[in-house]
Amino acid sequence: MKKKSCWILVGLMVIFIFSNSAASASTSNGMSLTVSEWVRPVLNTVGLHPETDFLNFVIRKLAHFSEFMLEGFLLMLCLRVYTRHFVRHISWPLLAGMSTALMDETIQISIPNRTSSVTDVWIDMAGAIAGLFVALIILLILRATTAFYQVKRENKALRAEQEALRQREHERLARRAAHRAAQGEDNNEEEDEA
Repeated sequence: MKKKSCWILVGLMVIFIFSNSAASASTSNGMSLTVSEWVRPVLNTVGLHPETDFLNFVIRKLAHFSEFMLEGFLLMLCLRVYTRHFVRHISWPLLAGMSTALMDETIQISIPNRTSSVTDVWIDMAGAIAGLFVALIILLILRATTAFYQVKRENKALRAEQEALRQREHERLARRAAHRAAQGEDNNEEEDEA
């Protein structure tokens, strides 16, 4: 079930990326301008007043980066479902991210008033790599945390076992001492009778 749901998420992300690429230039520009209008008041409060064209350009590039960052993140998580040695196999999600980036820009060639750009492929790949590394860092932190708590549980179990052994040894020595004391009393009574 984990494997299917993981690939469903990746598939939905790729469909989202390709649908954004298949949008007409006016639709794509309209979405970027809408986001620009949300961001502009925030930038104005911190003293930045970018031109609309520049802000629109930055938002478009950040959108490319963000889409592929999420795809890279999901691809790395999918790889983790298949193997515990995900660092060794990191080239597979990298290849998938690069393929998606190339197909994304290829789709844009056939859309009227849209252009394909090598720079966008590099931005897409940078986003995929960033997503891979974010997922990798999270997975490594989880692995280290899991290992730490596993060692802690094992140490607790070993201490409990060690304490049980110490208690049994103490009881054995107490019985032995009691037995010797009882033998010593018997020997003393025999000497007194003699």
